[in-house]
Amino acid sequence: MASQMLDFLVDPATAGQRLDAYIAQAGNFASRSACVKLIEAGAVTINGTIAQNKSERVMLGDRICVIYEVPDEQKEGVLRPNPYIDLDIRFEDEYLMVLSKQAGLVCHPSPGHVDDTLANALVAHCGYNHLGLLQGDDRPGIVHRLDMDTSGLMVAAKDDHTQKCLQDLIRLRTLDRRYVVLVQGYVSADQGTIETGIARSARNRLSMTVSDNPLAREAITTFRTLERFEAGSKDEGYSLLECHLYTGRTHQIRVHMRHIGHQVVGDQLYGKGSLQRNLNLTRQFLHSWHIMFSHPVSGETIEMGDCLPCDLATTLQSIQDRSLGKTTAGEKIIEQLFTCDWIE
Repeated sequence: MASQMLDFLVDPATAGQRLDAYIAQAGNFASRSACVKLIEAGAVTINGTIAQNKSERVMLGDRICVIYEVPDEQKEGVLRPNPYIDLDIRFEDEYLMVLSKQAGLVCHPSPGHVDDTLANALVAHCGYNHLGLLQGDDRPGIVHRLDMDTSGLMVAAKDDHTQKCLQDLIRLRTLDRRYVVLVQGYVSADQGTIETGIARSARNRLSMTVSDNPLAREAITTFRTLERFEAGSKDEGYSLLECHLYTGRTHQIRVHMRHIGHQVVGDQLYGKGSLQRNLNLTRQFLHSWHIMFSHPVSGETIEMGDCLPCDLATTLQSIQDRSLGKTTAGEKIIEQLFTCDWIE
């Protein structure tokens, strides 16, 4: 590595900024956290004196010098950046981002999907060197996944430390992830817990199944019923649920719903029935609508919700005349699912 020095003179437009913020902007550094590390290492001086505090305010006329090391070459990842994939970012800082994934987008490369994944979009947005790589070089930034045709909120990490902390929150079951799902049939219980083992199916390697095999992985899903809909002439009715994941197994909610006899509406892999019975949906009615966790660095509580995308909202509205009423939980939650500008 080679050392490089940057020399800045604080002008009226930037006077009063925090030192770390000033350096990040003036030096075009990738993140403020990188600037904090430089300050802590004694690599930043103000008027010839080593800076001691990242929060110190720069003053008009101050001369700021930064000495930092430049890698001989930037790490080249195994993924090609794809700047043409839209990222619906709801929160972002130098450590992580929360985004709403659109249906149809695969999280990371897999057979048939090489350059058109969320991971490719993250590389284009952040740069390969500014994403956590603990999941592997082909999964930069990925903390947890959503199925291709599942929409909604998920978290991505910009460095290995943040990625590990977020994964630890999932293991400790303190990263709160809640999904809204429309299922076939009348769910009589207002709430319940499904706890099974889940393993890959021996009959279809693309699917998972409930299993009591000792090698099956523990899977826990709790649910609350939000609203029920009466049966029609060609269906058994529907129930809208909120599911809370305590584990993150592949296809967990979809497998658990089938296990209790209430397949997810529109599920092409685990569901059943005609297109009419699936309310003309060709993807599963499953949306990651709410997420809450403690920021691994700042400690602040990050909590946000995500309204239903157009196709799911339209589907739910199409059976409103068959509603048997909302539960207490539904009265609190369903209104939040219909807060988008496009909903009439």
